[in-house]
Amino acid sequence: MNKQPNAASTRPLSGIRILVGRARHQAGVLSEQLRKLGAEVIEIPFIEIRKPKSFKPLDAALKNLATCDWLILTSVNGVEAMWDRMKKKRLTGAAFKHVRIAAIGPATKGAIEQRGAQVDIVPKEYVAESVVKSLKNKVKGKRVLLVRAKIARDVIPHELRKAGAEVDVVEAYETVVPRSSRARLRATLKNLGKRPHLVTFTSSSTVRNFVELLGPAQKARHPILAGIQMASIGPITSTTLRELGLSVDISAKEFTIPGLIDSIVSAAANRSK
Repeated sequence: MNKQPNAASTRPLSGIRILVGRARHQAGVLSEQLRKLGAEVIEIPFIEIRKPKSFKPLDAALKNLATCDWLILTSVNGVEAMWDRMKKKRLTGAAFKHVRIAAIGPATKGAIEQRGAQVDIVPKEYVAESVVKSLKNKVKGKRVLLVRAKIARDVIPHELRKAGAEVDVVEAYETVVPRSSRARLRATLKNLGKRPHLVTFTSSSTVRNFVELLGPAQKARHPILAGIQMASIGPITSTTLRELGLSVDISAKEFTIPGLIDSIVSAAANRSK
């Protein structure tokens, strides 16, 4: 006779409140999966995606895309912004005919493929350093277009230029602090009946913005955060957490949303033993 799965195995996050700080339009997937696993999810965006002040550099780069050997995309936001501009400028998939594409991870790869383009490289680890490792022996004398956020780490352009590539970096979007989240975040953290047990961070930007939303008087080690665990999607995000005085209690082994969820579930299981 087969045993029915118990609540602990089907809803391992029951009784755990988790604060999700992804941009409003992106929080759904993470929140939905956490809820399915039994968590009570609080959504307060730490990050807001905005259009760049000017699309001229991106538009010019897209117009000349056929002259590039490689295109690198480092986020789903970048993919969405780029294809939106291509649509507005009536550029077709023919622009990619001679261009090879590198995506930083599976989510970015999926977003590209959904739009009909082929991805040639996804690094083993979903961070800038791994993108460089995958490409540095392939780009000498080549022209590379990197489409990214306004503020981002310069590892990829710096290292690929050292490897002999001509690298153009264009801004497709920018991330800003959603001021409307400030009062709600503080109120949630102060409410003993509603404050989260765990906060998820999916990028360095979400970490920096979280600290900024706390306000100048709220240092990272402030008592308002006492007892709250921090979950990080990967090593770069973890480094930012530590630099800003926050703990890294849970770190995803695979640097993706599913990987982050798996690590949260594993941590919950270890605590219940």
